[in-house]
Amino acid sequence: MVKSIKVILYPFDLLTSAGSRVILQLIKFVWIFTAVCYFSPHNDFKKSHCVAFLRLRLFSSSLALTIPRLQQFISFLYRSNANTMNETFMKEKPVLPLLVSMALPNVISMLVNSLYNIVDSLFVARISEDAMTALSLVFPIQNFANAIAIGFGIGINAMIALYLGAGDRKKAETAATHGMALSLIHGILITIVSIAIMPGFLRRFTSDAGLIASGITYSTIVFLFATINMAALAFEKMFQAVGRMKVTMAALIFGCVCNILLDPILIFGLGPVPAMGIAGAALATGIGQLLSLCVYLFVYVRTELPVRLRRSCLRPDAALDGRLYAIGVPAILNLALPSLLVTFLNGLLAGFSQSYVVVLGIYYKLQTFLYLPANGIVQGMRPLIGYNYGAKQHARVKKLYELTLIMSAAIMAAGTVICLFASRPLMQLFTSNPETVAIGQTALRIICLGFVVSAVSTTSSGALEGLGKGAESLVISLCRYIVFIMPLAAVLCHFLGANGVWHAFWITEVLSAIVAYPVYLKAVGKC
Repeated sequence: MVKSIKVILYPFDLLTSAGSRVILQLIKFVWIFTAVCYFSPHNDFKKSHCVAFLRLRLFSSSLALTIPRLQQFISFLYRSNANTMNETFMKEKPVLPLLVSMALPNVISMLVNSLYNIVDSLFVARISEDAMTALSLVFPIQNFANAIAIGFGIGINAMIALYLGAGDRKKAETAATHGMALSLIHGILITIVSIAIMPGFLRRFTSDAGLIASGITYSTIVFLFATINMAALAFEKMFQAVGRMKVTMAALIFGCVCNILLDPILIFGLGPVPAMGIAGAALATGIGQLLSLCVYLFVYVRTELPVRLRRSCLRPDAALDGRLYAIGVPAILNLALPSLLVTFLNGLLAGFSQSYVVVLGIYYKLQTFLYLPANGIVQGMRPLIGYNYGAKQHARVKKLYELTLIMSAAIMAAGTVICLFASRPLMQLFTSNPETVAIGQTALRIICLGFVVSAVSTTSSGALEGLGKGAESLVISLCRYIVFIMPLAAVLCHFLGANGVWHAFWITEVLSAIVAYPVYLKAVGKC
């Protein structure tokens, strides 16, 4: 028993020795929180299971919560999730508390995922700089594979919600079944294609044999789990479509935390487990994805859902599959376009100074956290707006859109204030170079001028995806990431220097908002 506890605490010891005490505390908290969610009555588990698990008290007293308080929290979960077996709560519950209850688990999930990405990079960086470089080289293909999984999942989510809202449960189950089957096919194809092209892809960026070997090792293991990841993300969108947000939160957190726990064990070795280096990092990622899928499968088998995967629904349906791809393909492109924009802007900024390139990278790291709560609200809105439109609850659709827009704008207003008055300390989190900090201060203060108005584009795009209008959503994304910003950045940098690129951001958000709102209204009118 003592040996087992030492194994569990080993990653925490490594983090402590590295001086990352804040991350340590966050991981411990997330692990306990995951346990509560995983064994919560929202997943149809008995209260006694959760209490028994928590009585193990594996973690330090600094984070220990009393059992009575945890029992109160569990009782709250019982009360708050009483209606989750019946998806009609999405058209009956008051709009504001409904939107908050759907959005909050998404925000928490995204925060944990961001934390995982940081910690995972810390462990890989401890192997060697070459390991981090190999990881960076593989990232574009890995990111595109994730974009396919998430983007097609958005199509599954939208179709299930629309059909359930219209009262057509059979069609919703057919959409879920076809979506899962196609996701599995996508995973198999991605595994084969990615592993086949990776050696040639890596040689385009480096001639270092060691880097290429590390990249091939990492990518081969990661992409062998592609089908599992596709299935997990398809389940995530399926659960979200029926309002089971806390299940998706628990599954993601469980997988991420287990990945973090496994990283140091598999990378550096522990007891009988050999040190595997970068292969261990890849294996930890794959196991984390597998464990998330296991959570979904366990909950799916043990609980009743409004939508089930059925063999009888596997009959060919070209029209339905076409609608899944009509929403999924634009969503995939929406997720891939930012990478194209960053590549383009890096080319412009590199002509002035490498410091500007660094600042752009820092901005996108900060943007992840600044936009994260707003993105969580949009994700919570997506199935709600689809369900209510399918149910012909047009007044609720309008209110959902307006509330999401107001809440997103308020969050982005707070982000604007932070960037205006705390730009220097924000930049100093990532660099101590005075020149880079000064450039970053200017960049943040200019870019943030477009934060509030960007809520119009992000809300409209998310609402259109929820309504099954993937092409219209893509139009907005093309405006934000290509049509406006690329020409503006190229022209303005000739007149204003590198600062012209920063000005292109807020001007683009204003122009995109002018396009986005009419596109949304027109699409809703045609539905």
